[in-house]
Amino acid sequence: MSNIKKVLTIAGSDSGGGAGIQADLKAFAARGVYGMSAITALTAQNTVGVQGIFEVSPDFVAQQIDSVMSDIGADAWKTGMLSNTKIIEVVKEKVNEYNIERLICDPVMVAKSGDPLLKQEAQDILINKLLPLTFIITPNKHEAEVISKMKISDIEEAKKVAIKIHEMGAKNVIIKGGHFLDPIQAIDVLYDGKEISTVSGPRIDTTNTHGTGCTYASSIAAEIAKGYQFKDAVKIAKEYLTKTIEAAVNLNLGNGHGPLNHFLNQKIKIN
Repeated sequence: MSNIKKVLTIAGSDSGGGAGIQADLKAFAARGVYGMSAITALTAQNTVGVQGIFEVSPDFVAQQIDSVMSDIGADAWKTGMLSNTKIIEVVKEKVNEYNIERLICDPVMVAKSGDPLLKQEAQDILINKLLPLTFIITPNKHEAEVISKMKISDIEEAKKVAIKIHEMGAKNVIIKGGHFLDPIQAIDVLYDGKEISTVSGPRIDTTNTHGTGCTYASSIAAEIAKGYQFKDAVKIAKEYLTKTIEAAVNLNLGNGHGPLNHFLNQKIKIN
């Protein structure tokens, strides 16, 4: 049997390659774990937007998960775009069926702009049924506000929201700081049920940031699969994410928000 750690991503496909399962699989490979996927939706997408979405049937999402788990298995799961209520229900059922203890949930509910990506009913199912099963949840500012029904305007309010989301069932909470007001640092708030802490990275002047949320959550999942504890996994993933953005400054693919450089031109090695 192979000793390589394995991570399953359950998420949507990005035809432009910058986000979704494409970003997840690149991050898994870069972080030294074996990546597998169960696709929830196909998107016609590029750097300037999403032109179309084709949702996969919930039964086929379940079949993909069963195929992976019955043969290869996984040391951690990562979820991204779950698309609708029935797919979220399927994922919840499969988490229970396979006794998944290391579920890293990127709750793709609200876009960077604040626009909803999930209908209200699906948001409620994710919050009430999937969130309590998560080992780590990684909402952005807007998603954290929807989950907690609290507003965030600064780091102190983010800390209160992180505690609230933990009380709702998530074992560990990361509120991503990309939308906070600090002009120099992107500060993420962490809560493990005992201690509030932060992890930060420099803000980088670039529009090549498509897929940052997917890459961050997938990198965390990879480090968790390797056996790192919550805070250490997040610290490593944050450093890697920062490097992928720095390495993408001159990548400039497409006419909009370009992708990250997951393999860093193979110039930088992070343990």
